[in-house]
Formats: sequence, C-alpha cells, structure tokens
Amino acid sequence: MSTGTPTSTAVEIFGSTYHVRGGDGSGDLQVLAREVDGRMRELSEHASTADPARLAILVALNLADELSRARKQQEGERVEIREKIEELARELELALQE
Repeated sequence: MSTGTPTSTAVEIFGSTYHVRGGDGSGDLQVLAREVDGRMRELSEHASTADPARLAILVALNLADELSRARKQQEGERVEIREKIEELARELELALQE
C-alpha cells in the first residue's frame, strides 16, 4: 500500500487522453488503459455503433463478466483446496494414531 502523494497519469483510450489520479503505479495504469483501448478498438470493428460511450459501456460489461467468472472460478478452487486440506488432515491424523 502506497503512502505517497497521488500522482496524475495521462493515458490514451480510443483516441482520447485521460488524466487519472492514483498511486505511483502509472505503469499499471498504462497497461490497463492499453487493454481497454484494445478492446474498444476490437469491438468497434464488429459493433453497429462507433459511439465511444456505447463502446466503453460494452467493454465495461465484458470486463465485469470476465471478472465475475474469474471470481466464481477462484471460489470453486478455494472450496476444492479446503476439501483437500481436510482430507489430508484426516489422513495425517489417522497415520499419527497408528
């Protein structure tokens, strides 16, 4: 967690420059901006609209869907890990009793 003063980072998305305030992770912001820019450009090639606001909303919905799916997958993996830990703990307990 950064305790420094927030800085402003210029990022370009779909031909417009935005000044984003944040910590000193400007490199991370640039990577994220390139991802959004790339998705907007890709979507604009296939969409029936060229309106940047509509494209941004569609990209945001796509990203939210991916995030939701990733969270569900992670939760499923956490459950599997907990179950495996419990199984190994039972096996260890039985082995120590012998």
